[in-house]
Amino acid sequence: MAAAGSAAQMLGFSTKDDFFERSKKSWNPGKTQFWVDNDIPLVIDRREGYYLYDMSGKRLMDLHLNGGTYNIGHRHPEVVAALTDAMDYLDIGNHHFAALARTALAEALLAGAPEGMTKVIYGSGGGEAVDIALKTARHTTKRRKIVSTIKAYHGHTGLAVATGDQRFSELFLADQPHDFVQVPFNDLDAMESALRHGDVAAVIMETIPATFGFPLPDPGYLASVKTLCERHGTLYIADEVQTGLMRTGELWGIAKYGVAPDMMIIGKGLSGGMYPISAVLINEKSAGWLTEDGFGHISSFGGSELGCIAALKTLEIVSRPETRSMVHYIADLIGTGLRDIQKQFPDWFTGIRQNGVVMGLEFNHPEGAKIVERRLYEHGVWAIFSTLDLRVLQFKPGVLLTPRECEELLDRVNIAVRLSAHDARASRNGKAL
Repeated sequence: MAAAGSAAQMLGFSTKDDFFERSKKSWNPGKTQFWVDNDIPLVIDRREGYYLYDMSGKRLMDLHLNGGTYNIGHRHPEVVAALTDAMDYLDIGNHHFAALARTALAEALLAGAPEGMTKVIYGSGGGEAVDIALKTARHTTKRRKIVSTIKAYHGHTGLAVATGDQRFSELFLADQPHDFVQVPFNDLDAMESALRHGDVAAVIMETIPATFGFPLPDPGYLASVKTLCERHGTLYIADEVQTGLMRTGELWGIAKYGVAPDMMIIGKGLSGGMYPISAVLINEKSAGWLTEDGFGHISSFGGSELGCIAALKTLEIVSRPETRSMVHYIADLIGTGLRDIQKQFPDWFTGIRQNGVVMGLEFNHPEGAKIVERRLYEHGVWAIFSTLDLRVLQFKPGVLLTPRECEELLDRVNIAVRLSAHDARASRNGKAL
């Protein structure tokens, strides 16, 4: 039954069974049924801070954060207040005209941007921002070819989907081998081979590939890719959708690797989880079309003025010195705790990939992350498997977690890892989980 005063009750859903049937009928049957089949019948109702509440009332600590959308928590009171105040004056705005909030946010983003960034272009989501960046690269270089890495994820829109895994590009006939080339992550020889003909408009790379389970770049790898790009007249696009906004302990993850990209893509967490917005920051070399034809990319909701207000407040929160300090504290506390848990189950919990609060946990089973995910769900933690490597659990602590919440999290993870190790042994012995 829906709890009194819940969103489910407000929207007219009385039971979970009723909701799931109606969702499959009118929304997305595949996605709805997938979670039911995987023993995670989650229907998110109330949400607050770093906690989600299921329609049944079950509480979950959110370690998925919708890919980092909720870096500062759900419905952060300062963002809510900023939006509430802004609605006395603003709405989405009109994309045809210069806008007060868009310019204010652009100035704030550029003030903390990597060296050389001079302009901001807005979208409503990360995929649209990727499309903007790729179109901008093609205009700037007068080349068509785009290089990305195998198992990359840059969204599902028109151009973006072609840069990612074939699971998604083939589904919509977007696998165009002549214009979109993929090379292995951390393979400099393959990257050089792809660029050496001088016909590549841009290399687009997640600083740490999220959907592939956050494999960390080798020392010097990203800087070497930037050098190759400069040598061959190719632009470097840093996708910071999941690694930006202080998740690595620096405002932008790419800065930790000493790279000044030609373009940088921001999404998800920029919204504060309250109003859709994304952005592409570009250098002057790439900014030509904005003067040549400023209507070259049109987005009715891109850079909506209320979205800009949410982003301004979010950017201010994550840029505070105390937030940076908190991220380093959380990263150390949780990282140390995870390593202690790993020592108890070294044959099962085999690896920890970590840069700040960007974390991927490796397990010794082809679908190890799904096994752990179910046990975490049972014990009040929501973290998600890596879609393109089911051995790895995406583990994304929020940047404002309290010490008490960190300790509670580690206690729950310890139990879930122990139980999932038993589950994995049963699975290998042919027993149903």
